[in-house]
Amino acid sequence: MSTAGADRRIDYIEFNVADIAVSKAFYGAAFGWTFTDYGSSYCEFRDGRLSGGFTTLAPVSAAGGPLVILYADDLEETLARIETAGGQIAKPIFPFPGGRRFHFRDPDGYELAVWSSR
Repeated sequence: MSTAGADRRIDYIEFNVADIAVSKAFYGAAFGWTFTDYGSSYCEFRDGRLSGGFTTLAPVSAAGGPLVILYADDLEETLARIETAGGQIAKPIFPFPGGRRFHFRDPDGYELAVWSSR
Protein backbone atom coordinates (compact mmCIF):
# COMPACT_ATOMS: atom_id res chain seq x y z
CA MET A 1 0.00 0.00 0.00
CA SER A 2 1.40 3.37 -0.99
CA THR A 3 1.54 6.15 1.56
CA ALA A 4 2.34 8.85 -1.01
CA GLY A 5 0.19 11.90 -0.32
CA ALA A 6 -0.93 10.55 3.07
CA ASP A 7 1.08 12.93 5.24
CA ARG A 8 -1.20 14.68 7.79
CA ARG A 9 -4.42 13.10 6.42
CA ILE A 10 -6.92 10.82 8.13
CA ASP A 11 -5.72 7.32 7.33
CA TYR A 12 -7.81 4.88 9.36
CA ILE A 13 -10.80 4.82 11.72
CA GLU A 14 -11.25 2.10 14.31
CA PHE A 15 -14.39 1.19 16.25
CA ASN A 16 -14.45 -0.95 19.38
CA VAL A 17 -17.56 -3.10 18.90
CA ALA A 18 -19.45 -5.71 20.91
CA ASP A 19 -19.98 -8.09 17.97
CA ILE A 20 -18.05 -7.89 14.70
CA ALA A 21 -20.71 -9.85 12.78
CA VAL A 22 -23.41 -7.37 13.83
CA SER A 23 -21.25 -4.41 12.77
CA LYS A 24 -20.43 -6.03 9.43
CA ALA A 25 -24.11 -6.74 8.77
CA PHE A 26 -25.14 -3.16 9.64
CA TYR A 27 -22.45 -1.27 7.70
CA GLY A 28 -22.60 -3.71 4.79
CA ALA A 29 -26.38 -3.29 4.47
CA ALA A 30 -26.47 0.46 5.13
CA PHE A 31 -23.41 1.56 3.13
CA GLY A 32 -22.14 -1.38 1.05
CA TRP A 33 -18.80 -1.59 2.87
CA THR A 34 -16.58 -4.62 2.26
CA PHE A 35 -14.65 -6.53 4.91
CA THR A 36 -11.51 -8.57 5.52
CA ASP A 37 -11.38 -10.65 8.70
CA TYR A 38 -8.14 -10.93 10.65
CA GLY A 39 -9.01 -13.55 13.24
CA SER A 40 -12.00 -13.49 15.55
CA SER A 41 -11.29 -10.14 17.21
CA TYR A 42 -10.45 -7.85 14.27
CA CYS A 43 -12.01 -7.01 10.93
CA GLU A 44 -10.94 -4.35 8.44
CA PHE A 45 -13.59 -2.44 6.49
CA ARG A 46 -13.30 -0.51 3.25
CA ASP A 47 -15.82 2.01 2.01
CA GLY A 48 -14.14 2.49 -1.38
CA ARG A 49 -12.16 5.52 -0.26
CA LEU A 50 -11.14 5.01 3.38
CA SER A 51 -10.41 1.95 5.46
CA GLY A 52 -10.79 1.23 9.13
CA GLY A 53 -11.42 -1.58 11.53
CA PHE A 54 -13.80 -3.20 13.97
CA THR A 55 -12.27 -4.78 17.07
CA THR A 56 -13.55 -6.54 20.16
CA LEU A 57 -10.20 -6.13 21.98
CA ALA A 58 -11.37 -3.08 23.97
CA PRO A 59 -14.69 -2.07 25.51
CA VAL A 60 -17.24 -0.15 23.47
CA SER A 61 -17.04 3.56 24.21
CA ALA A 62 -19.59 5.22 21.96
CA ALA A 63 -19.70 8.54 23.86
CA GLY A 64 -17.29 11.34 23.05
CA GLY A 65 -14.67 11.61 20.37
CA PRO A 66 -14.92 13.10 16.90
CA LEU A 67 -18.05 12.88 14.79
CA VAL A 68 -17.55 10.68 11.73
CA ILE A 69 -19.50 12.13 8.79
CA LEU A 70 -20.30 10.19 5.63
CA TYR A 71 -21.52 11.63 2.33
CA ALA A 72 -24.61 10.48 0.39
CA ASP A 73 -25.99 11.58 -2.97
CA ASP A 74 -29.53 10.70 -1.79
CA LEU A 75 -30.01 11.56 1.88
CA GLU A 76 -33.54 10.14 2.22
CA GLU A 77 -32.56 6.82 0.60
CA THR A 78 -29.53 6.52 2.86
CA LEU A 79 -31.62 7.28 5.96
CA ALA A 80 -34.05 4.52 4.94
CA ARG A 81 -31.17 2.05 4.41
CA ILE A 82 -29.80 2.84 7.87
CA GLU A 83 -33.20 2.27 9.50
CA THR A 84 -33.70 -0.97 7.55
CA ALA A 85 -30.25 -2.16 8.64
CA GLY A 86 -31.13 -1.55 12.30
CA GLY A 87 -29.68 1.90 12.95
CA GLN A 88 -31.52 4.54 14.97
CA ILE A 89 -31.94 8.11 13.79
CA ALA A 90 -30.54 10.46 16.46
CA LYS A 91 -31.28 13.75 14.64
CA PRO A 92 -33.63 13.84 11.65
CA ILE A 93 -32.61 15.56 8.42
CA PHE A 94 -31.85 19.24 8.97
CA PRO A 95 -30.32 22.01 6.86
CA PHE A 96 -26.88 23.45 7.56
CA PRO A 97 -24.61 25.76 5.56
CA GLY A 98 -23.59 23.73 2.52
CA GLY A 99 -26.43 21.21 2.47
CA ARG A 100 -28.46 18.92 4.70
CA ARG A 101 -27.59 16.12 7.10
CA PHE A 102 -28.84 13.75 9.76
CA HIS A 103 -27.25 11.83 12.63
CA PHE A 104 -27.71 8.15 13.45
CA ARG A 105 -26.57 5.57 16.00
CA ASP A 106 -25.15 2.23 14.93
CA PRO A 107 -25.85 -1.04 16.82
CA ASP A 108 -23.10 -0.24 19.37
CA GLY A 109 -24.42 3.28 20.01
CA TYR A 110 -21.81 5.22 18.01
CA GLU A 111 -23.27 8.44 16.64
CA LEU A 112 -22.32 9.23 13.07
CA ALA A 113 -23.72 11.69 10.55
CA VAL A 114 -24.55 11.64 6.85
CA TRP A 115 -24.61 14.81 4.76
CA SER A 116 -25.53 15.79 1.22
CA SER A 117 -25.14 18.96 -0.76
CA ARG A 118 -28.61 18.30 -2.22
